Amino acid sequence: MVALTDSEIYLTTNAAARAEKALKEFGSGDTSVVALDHVTMSVEAERFTAIMGPSGSGKSTLLHCLAGLEPLTGGSMYIGDTDLVSLSDSELTVLRRDRIGFVFQTFNLVPTMTAERNITLQLRLGRHPIDRAWFDTVVDELGLRDRLHHRPSELSGGQQQRVAVARALINRPDIIFADEPTGNLDSSSGQEVLGFLRQAVDNFGQTVVMVTHDPGAAAHADRVIFLVDGRIVHDLDGPNVDSILGQLRRLEA
Repeated sequence: MVALTDSEIYLTTNAAARAEKALKEFGSGDTSVVALDHVTMSVEAERFTAIMGPSGSGKSTLLHCLAGLEPLTGGSMYIGDTDLVSLSDSELTVLRRDRIGFVFQTFNLVPTMTAERNITLQLRLGRHPIDRAWFDTVVDELGLRDRLHHRPSELSGGQQQRVAVARALINRPDIIFADEPTGNLDSSSGQEVLGFLRQAVDNFGQTVVMVTHDPGAAAHADRVIFLVDGRIVHDLDGPNVDSILGQLRRLEA
């Protein structure tokens, strides 16, 4: 499979995040593995982008590097105009807390805190005021009003992931990264969460980047990026399940 050249990759001047010749290696010497092979790409603001590829393709590594969770071996990563490579560990921590929202497969809620306190955790850690009007909008949009005083153990998986989505939205981040957000959910709860992420883009002007292996989940996005062996090999705008499945079959051929 031939990787796309920089000129062929969908780039935009309205970028919420971008990678420039991003290289990520794990290990060293003869045991080193290249997870990202000089990737150049951008994520357009106020759109929903999905990242797909076979196991080991580098899709989760790309998301983690874009989000500042993993350092690069070479190249650059940007959130807006901020070069993540230039930031110290403490500056990266502040950027992730204040400018990025996260939704993980395993929910990552604090088990001793109520849903309300989990939602507002990042704001309280950053000593930022809670915009109660915005809090009410997010909570009501996600149908969590009657679950705010419940702890995670008292919530279903779908409800826990809705809390995680609310937490990601509450500080109005520049971008939300979602790593297999439906992986631990039944099909009905998964569809609900995907619908909420879609609404976050359409109703709130949010930017969402999601890693998924599920064509049905990726079909909620505006765009799908396909990776193989750490390289972008296809970039699909306006996807649907059939076009995604067709591209996956071509990748396997």
